Amino acid sequence: MLQTFLATLTPMLTLFVCIAVGFISAKTKILPDSASKTMAKMETWIFCPALSFMTMVRFCTVDTISTHATNIVMAAISVACAMAIAIPLAKVFVRQNTPERGVYAYALAFANSGYVGDPIVLALFGEEGLAYYKLFCLPLSIVIYTWGISVLTPKTEEKGGTLKRLLNAPTVAMLIGVAVGLSGLGGYLPNFVVSSLDTLKACMGPVAMLLAGVTIAKYDFVGMLKKKKVYVASLLRLTAIPAVLISVLFAAKTIANMAFGLSIGNDVLFLCFFATAAPLGLNTVVFPEAYGGNPETGASMAMISHTLCVISIPLMYALMVALFGTPFAG
Repeated sequence: MLQTFLATLTPMLTLFVCIAVGFISAKTKILPDSASKTMAKMETWIFCPALSFMTMVRFCTVDTISTHATNIVMAAISVACAMAIAIPLAKVFVRQNTPERGVYAYALAFANSGYVGDPIVLALFGEEGLAYYKLFCLPLSIVIYTWGISVLTPKTEEKGGTLKRLLNAPTVAMLIGVAVGLSGLGGYLPNFVVSSLDTLKACMGPVAMLLAGVTIAKYDFVGMLKKKKVYVASLLRLTAIPAVLISVLFAAKTIANMAFGLSIGNDVLFLCFFATAAPLGLNTVVFPEAYGGNPETGASMAMISHTLCVISIPLMYALMVALFGTPFAG
C-alpha cells in the first residue's frame, strides 16, 4: 500500500503546485483576465489533439489490437456500463437539462485515467504494464474524444450543431491517428514531427491544472468547498462506480470462461480499477471554458476528487489485491 501511496503522491503534489501557481497568478493579476480563455483554446486546439493523435498512432495498430483484443473488448464493456450509469445519475444531480448536467455526466463516466492512472501503473508494473494499460484505455479514449467532449460543449440549435460538437479538434485528430496507426504509417513519421507532438501533448496536463487554478481564483474558494453534490459525485467516481464496473467485468470473464472456454486473467480487473478509480478529469474545466460555459463545477470537482483519491486509491488497491491476488505476477 505504501508503494501505491507514494506513486499517487507525486502526481498529486504536481497537481496542487500547478493549481496553486495558476491561482496565485490570477489573484495577483500576473495573468490577464483573458488568460483562462486563451489557455482553454490552446488545450482544445493544440495540446489535446496532439495527445489524442499520438495515443492512437502508438497504440491503435493491427498488431496491438489483435494481441490485446480480449482486454479491449472488456474495456469496451466497462465504458458502456459507465455511460449507462453516468447518464441517468447526471439527471438526478441536475434536474434541468443544462450544461451542468453534461459536466456531471462526463465526470461520472470518465476518470482522470491518464494523468493519475499512467504514473501509478508505470511505478507499480513498469513499461510493460503501462503498455497493457494504455491499450485497455483505447475504447475509453475514443468515447472521451467523441461523446465525452460533445456533452461538455454548448448545445446549439443551428443546423449541424450536434455534428459540429462531435467533430471537434481532438476527435478529428484521434480519427486521423487511428487511420495512421492501423495503416502502419506511424513508423514513417519524421522524428522531428513525433518529437514536436510529444512535447505538445506533454503540455496537456500542466496547462489544464494551471487553468483549473485560474478558474478557481474567479470564484468563492470556500463556496466551492461547500458544494455537497460534488462530494457525492467524487465518492461515486472514486469508489462505488469502479466497484460496479469491476464486478461487471468479473462476471463477464467468468461467463466467457464457462460458456466459451476463454481464460481471462484477473489482470484485466486491475486495469479497469486504475482506469476508473482515478479522480475526476480536468476536461470538465477545459472545454466549458473554451466554449463559453461555466467551469466552476468542473474546477470544484477536480480540486475535491484529486484530494480524496490520495486515500481512496491505496485503500481500494489493497482490497483488490486481497480479493484477486497481485496483478502481473506471472
